[in-house]
Amino acid sequence: MSRPFLETEQKALEINLDDDIYGSFAEIGAGQEVARHFFQVGAAAGTIAKTMSAYDKVVSDNIYGQEAKGRYVCESRLYKMLDHEYALMQSRLRTDRPDTNFFVFADTVAAINYQRTIKGNGWMGLRFQLTPDGEPNDIVLHVKMHDHDNQLQQQAIGILGVNLIYACYRYHQNPELMIQSLKDGLRGRITVDMVRLSGPDFEQLDNRLLSLWLVRHGLSEVSVFGPDRQPMHASEFLYKKHVLVVRGSFRPPTLVNLDIIKRSFEQFRHEPEVESRKTFLLTEITLDNLLESGELDEQDFLDRAELLCALGQTVLISNCQKYRKLIGYLADYKVQMLGLVIGVRELIDLITGKYYENMDGRLLEAFGEVFTRHVRLYAYPAFQEGSEELIRADNLPIPEGVKFLYKHLLDSKQIVDIEQFNPDILHIFSKDVLAQVKTGESGWEAKVPSKVADLIKEKCLFGYPVQRMEFEY
Repeated sequence: MSRPFLETEQKALEINLDDDIYGSFAEIGAGQEVARHFFQVGAAAGTIAKTMSAYDKVVSDNIYGQEAKGRYVCESRLYKMLDHEYALMQSRLRTDRPDTNFFVFADTVAAINYQRTIKGNGWMGLRFQLTPDGEPNDIVLHVKMHDHDNQLQQQAIGILGVNLIYACYRYHQNPELMIQSLKDGLRGRITVDMVRLSGPDFEQLDNRLLSLWLVRHGLSEVSVFGPDRQPMHASEFLYKKHVLVVRGSFRPPTLVNLDIIKRSFEQFRHEPEVESRKTFLLTEITLDNLLESGELDEQDFLDRAELLCALGQTVLISNCQKYRKLIGYLADYKVQMLGLVIGVRELIDLITGKYYENMDGRLLEAFGEVFTRHVRLYAYPAFQEGSEELIRADNLPIPEGVKFLYKHLLDSKQIVDIEQFNPDILHIFSKDVLAQVKTGESGWEAKVPSKVADLIKEKCLFGYPVQRMEFEY
């Protein structure tokens, strides 16, 4: 995906000089930084029909309507802005410009404040045509700004907005390049942790790939999509909730995975510190796991995603192998209690890894990054390899030098065993099931949920032999 790097001013001028593109800008909260770039480079009359900022809340409500929760920096506000402004473009200008591709850019942003109580984040979107007589497409995203200065955050919003408009009109035939180009000139200054792209020109695009590309190309450490296959943002459903994250390969999801999810969530919901009606479950796939074979196989990712969505799961993709970044990400949404579910083998790796990596005296600090007051690890048992001995959190073989600290974590219930598990299925391993699926060997169906087995056969997931599917049906 090599391409020439263009400065922000070059991108804005190129759009201004394109007679086929014309639109309006509506920016709330961080000035009119995006429109400013198009004005400053010259020839703005070729692009800008209108630019405005309904900064006052009463004025904004009169134009776009009131928000049910009184929130102005939110996804629903962005869509109201796009709906309103695009309708005006069509009604006022379509007759005079029948051969023009219209667009509306909108953002609603809260930049860092003087007291530093607001870190800086916002929603940004573009409704755009690629053919004058065609229905428009929508791209919406959520951004976090990392500069520690209000003016620098405004500047970052301006650059990101230009990148977005340019990407939609110049890279629309390559959606992955669209996503990758959003960070041009902004490395380390922003996080884009949700993107959704829809419309007639993108009907064949699976939006779950957008979530994957955000993490793959370093725009975010975390991205989420729901059972409906559409990207979601944590602020819209995790704020002040009690959250359980179940990490796994899910390649494919087996009866063991289902048991882990059900048993851990049931146990989590009944913890004294947890309000059961305010709990939320996430299944997590890490980028490290997706890259385990050396190359990222997008179809393999989509096969896992398809099965998890069919099981009703909300899926989190992360580049947070060591948990610290994930905990930090969720802390921004004031998560009350965070449960992390892990197999005992992975728990051994976590404990021993932190021990051997921090033997220079930083051991307490290293463990403190994960085991905070509001975080609890739930360990799912496994049989000792080659025997019927059950490994649990309380009999884990760990280095002598960390046993005192590990005992404290057990005593304080920051690491607990998952109870009420099904011991009869502990012999099932995803890698064995996967091998059977690929070769067409019978018997794997009994090791996965029936819905998973049906979908693997119906859609030939994970390399299930097409010939066998044709024979069976």
